[in-house]
Amino acid sequence: MSTPTSGHGGTHAVAAARRHGVDTMFTLSGGHIFPLYDGAVAAESSVRLVDVRHEQTAVFGAEGIGKLTRSAGMATVTAGPGVTNAVSAVATANFSGSPLLLLGGRAPDDRWGQGLLQELDQPPILAPVTKQARTVHRTGEIGPAVDEACALANSAHRGPVFLDLPMDRLYEQAEADPHAAHGRESDRSPDPGAVSHIAHLIGQARRPLLVYGSDVWMDGAETTARETAEELGIPVITNGQGRGVLPPGHPLLATRARGRAFGQADLVIVVGTPLDFRLGHGLFGGADGADPAKVVHIADSPGQLATHLTLAGSVSGDLSAVLRGLGDTAKPARDVEAWRADLRAAVTAATADDAALLASDADPIHPARVHGELNRLLDDDAVVIGDGGDFVSYAGKYIEPRRPGNWLDPGPFGCLGTGMGYAMAARLSRPSAQVVTLLGDGAAGFSLMDVDTLVRHNLPVVMVCGNNGIWGLEKAPMRMLYGYDVAADLAPHTRYDEIVRTLGGGGELVTRPAEIAPALRRAFDSGVPYLVNIATDPDDVYPRKTMGV
Repeated sequence: MSTPTSGHGGTHAVAAARRHGVDTMFTLSGGHIFPLYDGAVAAESSVRLVDVRHEQTAVFGAEGIGKLTRSAGMATVTAGPGVTNAVSAVATANFSGSPLLLLGGRAPDDRWGQGLLQELDQPPILAPVTKQARTVHRTGEIGPAVDEACALANSAHRGPVFLDLPMDRLYEQAEADPHAAHGRESDRSPDPGAVSHIAHLIGQARRPLLVYGSDVWMDGAETTARETAEELGIPVITNGQGRGVLPPGHPLLATRARGRAFGQADLVIVVGTPLDFRLGHGLFGGADGADPAKVVHIADSPGQLATHLTLAGSVSGDLSAVLRGLGDTAKPARDVEAWRADLRAAVTAATADDAALLASDADPIHPARVHGELNRLLDDDAVVIGDGGDFVSYAGKYIEPRRPGNWLDPGPFGCLGTGMGYAMAARLSRPSAQVVTLLGDGAAGFSLMDVDTLVRHNLPVVMVCGNNGIWGLEKAPMRMLYGYDVAADLAPHTRYDEIVRTLGGGGELVTRPAEIAPALRRAFDSGVPYLVNIATDPDDVYPRKTMGV
């Protein structure tokens, strides 16, 4: 039997989180949660405090840790506006399936209902965007509650958990079991019959296609996913953190020909990502007179399987086990080589078309030129973060990660402002890797003040701002709809680089294509948070299609 330990609520909370591998607490100071800080600075806890300038950044930092390490990151925020400021970031983690522990301060229980400062019942606000949101009303239960919350956040399907901690309960002393049991995850063995049925569908298909999404990475299935694709010889399209499961140039990687692949496929097997707007809601095939494709959905848990369309097959469970089962039993039709050759030719043609844009000497600068120069400087283990609209859409098309898990973006919720928090997480969890944050100038306005946090905590990252002086995702569509636009312009050539220098980092403005590469090299060599502020062409609009990247 374990011996109960004595301490205040903050001590118990941090000790429990530490047992789940948490070593960083992202926060913004507030008196309601001082005991959590006291728990973090205790010698035995070894938890680093990263204090930020906005609660949203704190939660994005913790979510970034979850995305990169596949284990819940932790953020702590004070009561009332501290919690409400965090909601959009929590929703992002929920939509992205990122493991996250959020601890929120709360007005004291003993005087609840008397009009206390920041007295707000917070769990009902967080409940729709978390796996669990509850208040812990006893000091001795705080440690076990954190233990349970971390286990829940880290179990499939992963996501955020919120615990509401009354101020008086955090400050109180109590005994708690330091090894409280949190139970075991339920059996995730896939249904063998469902796996056999999908294997049969693969054997019947002439133009099968695999789609690998973020949960392939989050579930630790990236190696098996690559092996299965290679064993079966099926072309692959990747999205989210699934990008990099097959490295750039792999003969089965068809992402650059996704329009043709999705339009011509007769069987699409989607693994570890929802059938949402990014995948045309699962309506594949039908191009050039082809029949609609059969669709198979494979997810890490039953609740993630699509219900809005008729599936030809589905299975949930441990993704490595599902993919291993398909690799062992499926036998693709012999004429699949013609399909592979067709997509390889389409990828080759698209790559050739890319070359001109990636080396464009257009003045004003074409956004693709920025990514062309960046590609030549990225190491295999570089972490690339996208936080923006048009500028990041180009990055999604032209920057292909070499390894899985190394591409971070706001995900299906599409919340801007992730960039600084994700950058902090990347620098802390990958201390020797290049960390590059790609910002649209609109997105920069959400979080650039947190460069101050990067500087204070000595977290050097490279930031590249595509500065076209507009809200690109809104300006062109509004003009198309109404013949004019409003509320879509920003000041041209704003000196975001000077803001970064004022905050203690480095930066410079780039206005000509030939200046891009030298500026990027200076940024990588600087050893400080460094912003390359690139004036791009406001008249260039990313070409969007229903099934586009």
